[in-house]
Amino acid sequence: MSRVCDVCGKGPQSGNSRSHSNIATRRKFSLNLQSKKIDGQRKKVCASCIKSMNKTK
Repeated sequence: MSRVCDVCGKGPQSGNSRSHSNIATRRKFSLNLQSKKIDGQRKKVCASCIKSMNKTK
């Protein structure tokens, strides 16, 4: 099960986690994916796409 938005194709981003001593370790920033019914089918959609869908309605 991939962490990719079915509408816009956004995936997870990578960056650094900074400790108290400012040492950088690589980490992954996941999307805010929600399960939503679109045209009768369940799709994984990111929160920013849900917000833009609500604006167009």
